[in-house]
Amino acid sequence: MTSTANAPASGGGSAARPDHLGHVIFITAAAAMGGFLFGYDSSVINGAVVAIRERFDVGSAALAQVIAAALIGCAFGAATAGRIADRIGRIRCMQIAAALFTASAIGSALPFALWDLAMWRVVGGFGIGMASVIGPAYIAEVSPPAYRGRLASFQQAAIVIGIAVSQLVNWAILNLADGDQRGEIGGLEAWQWMLGVMVVPAVLYGLLSFVIPESPRFLVSVGRTDKAKEVLRDVEGSGINADARVREIDRSMRSEHKSTFKDLLGGRFGFLPIVWIGIGLSVFQQLVGINVIFYYSSSLWQSVGIDPSDSFLYSFETSVVNIVGTVIAMIFVDRIGRKPLALIGSVGMALSLGTAAWAFSFKTGTGDNISLPDTQGVVALVAANLFVLFFALSWGVVVWVLLGEMFPGRIRAAALGVAAAAQWIANWVITVSFPSLSDWNLSGAYMIYTFFALLSIPFILKWVPETKGKALEEMG
Repeated sequence: MTSTANAPASGGGSAARPDHLGHVIFITAAAAMGGFLFGYDSSVINGAVVAIRERFDVGSAALAQVIAAALIGCAFGAATAGRIADRIGRIRCMQIAAALFTASAIGSALPFALWDLAMWRVVGGFGIGMASVIGPAYIAEVSPPAYRGRLASFQQAAIVIGIAVSQLVNWAILNLADGDQRGEIGGLEAWQWMLGVMVVPAVLYGLLSFVIPESPRFLVSVGRTDKAKEVLRDVEGSGINADARVREIDRSMRSEHKSTFKDLLGGRFGFLPIVWIGIGLSVFQQLVGINVIFYYSSSLWQSVGIDPSDSFLYSFETSVVNIVGTVIAMIFVDRIGRKPLALIGSVGMALSLGTAAWAFSFKTGTGDNISLPDTQGVVALVAANLFVLFFALSWGVVVWVLLGEMFPGRIRAAALGVAAAAQWIANWVITVSFPSLSDWNLSGAYMIYTFFALLSIPFILKWVPETKGKALEEMG
């Protein structure tokens, strides 16, 4: 699925201002609810890791498979969302994603076996994958050109807010259960409520999708030009030349090249060099271990002797740090450039990860009686938060900006698909491997992530292009 995000806005589009900006913001925020659910569902499992291990009596490897099961659905959801949206519309696609989120929340809260829980995680993952594609595309297609950059940032902001809210909700539920993930509340265990509460934002997402307009681009594609003009006037302002805008959208769609996988081939190592750079960006973004923090942070802090209730507060604090870092990136990515910001992040991540690895090397005890000396415990907590901050203000945002800008137009859609697939695969590898690595040597696991952070520095310097200030048409 493609968008008109970068098409020139003739017919008054580029200079137009909406009559009611608040209404446009509402439409954008409603669509970004998919991003909120993306972040919420990705992180909510964090609160249930210890309880699931105990409830189903599983080892680290099997537990990791259940946690990572959502990523399988993510890959399929992302791969099919564009085609589904082009066939039945962006709004219908959002409604399908909302239904999948709702079903996943209910099913995950009421599993009768481990495989059953894993299956519902896959269903939720399919919704995540769809939301990760549909949200940004829809926002780009309905945003007035003058506000597109700021409104597009709603998706990333919604993701990190979803992560933070999931941690806060988990903490509140845990307190109701007297600090026990398996404590009973209303006939269900605390961890079941944690997974089930997602039904609330999922239903809200579905309801909101009924009150926002369909994308003008899709309306034009199916011949509903009068409705498309109505939506364009609504979001871009009544003063635009709606007829010219519709002709522009139609002309753009007719001239687009539908890129395929075959277009990506031709380099010495199979793919074109720019495609390998995109894959490298996606893989490095995951191999530094960022999702360890969001999938396993509560159990991680408990494993080093921190009280369960306090560990959830630390996880929420980490999510707030993530939000702050994202805002910093949004402010500076167009000011100092993509490469400098990525380099700052890589250096900061390497230093903070290395420090965390040093602190975790002092852990003592075995089994459930593991602790860190006071000094090293404080150092580990500070280092983990600094790692999230440096990631969020750099790679968390920069990678998505670069992937949207660096590919030539003739291969952009297909190259983005390959890069996104590489990211989900790398995410799966990290998620599946961490519990076993942690059991083997927690400090060693963080040293591995430190190594990849260091390796990303020469990768940026030698291969990653700077796209700041360049028109998309210059990317070739």
